[in-house]
Amino acid sequence: MGFDDLKGKATDALGEHGDKVEGVSDQGLDRAGEFAEGKGLDSEKSDQGREFLDGKIGE
Repeated sequence: MGFDDLKGKATDALGEHGDKVEGVSDQGLDRAGEFAEGKGLDSEKSDQGREFLDGKIGE
C-alpha cells in the first residue's frame, strides 16, 4: 500500500465521518487550550490559537 492509497482511504473516511472527526478535533483543541491556560497562557491567546487551528483542520 503506497502513500496515495493511504491518502485516498483517509479522504474517503473523512468524507463519510466528517461530523465525528470534527467533534473529536474540537475536543482535542479544547483540551489543548485548557492545558495551555493551566500553564499560564492568556485565555485570549489560547482562544486565538484554537480558532486558528480549528480553521486549518477544517480545511
